[in-house]
Amino acid sequence: MWKNQRVSIVLPTYNEKESIQAFIRDLEKQDVIDEIIVVNNNAAPGTSEEVAPTSAREVIETEQGYGAAIQRGFREASGDLVVLFEPDATFLAHDIYKMLAYADDFEVVYGSRTVKELIWQGANMGLFLKWGNYAVAKLMEFLFNTTNLTDVGCTVRCIRRKTLEEMQPFFTVKGSFFGPEMMVISISQRRKIIQIPVNYVERVGHSAVTGNKWVAFLLGLKMINLVVTYRIKSWLKPGLFKTG
Repeated sequence: MWKNQRVSIVLPTYNEKESIQAFIRDLEKQDVIDEIIVVNNNAAPGTSEEVAPTSAREVIETEQGYGAAIQRGFREASGDLVVLFEPDATFLAHDIYKMLAYADDFEVVYGSRTVKELIWQGANMGLFLKWGNYAVAKLMEFLFNTTNLTDVGCTVRCIRRKTLEEMQPFFTVKGSFFGPEMMVISISQRRKIIQIPVNYVERVGHSAVTGNKWVAFLLGLKMINLVVTYRIKSWLKPGLFKTG
């Protein structure tokens, strides 16, 4: 627990068979975590066998997509604070303390992988990905006149239970650009948010998205389209994401 609040971890998995058990073991060493939920999203054969010896609870989400997996994990999580990670060894489990510390003052804490000093040697964050994420983040920051943003693609994020419940009805993206949709919705609802730097390490295995520049480029275009479209919608229909 963190200050009398239960903490849930959500791990969407597709192609992380080689790294998922080690990452769960690292999470188990952190003394603030109450539950770990692995969302098997048509994952590589053998993934379930890697999860089985750990304390994590595995759920199966058959609808393919990064967003679909995360949203299923959100629905399964029971904690007062829900923390999202990826089990591909690119993130460090002890960064959870950083996220939780900021969660004391903010409804949603977003991670950023673009701080040079925290990008480890071998991490897949070259100029193309770093400045692509930075550019889309700055577009979002400018269009919505919000807090400082430097990364739209970082999976690491922490959200309070009540805030999550009020945002969930507006989630629509089931694919790889769910991350910026969640950010836009939190901004549009005037949530108290912040983005903080997290460690970014060399991945174990290959990413189907960031491992291919053309796929990453097309994903970036989809993110830009989403940000601009949501901004126009919010102008045309104030209160689009209003709750209650």
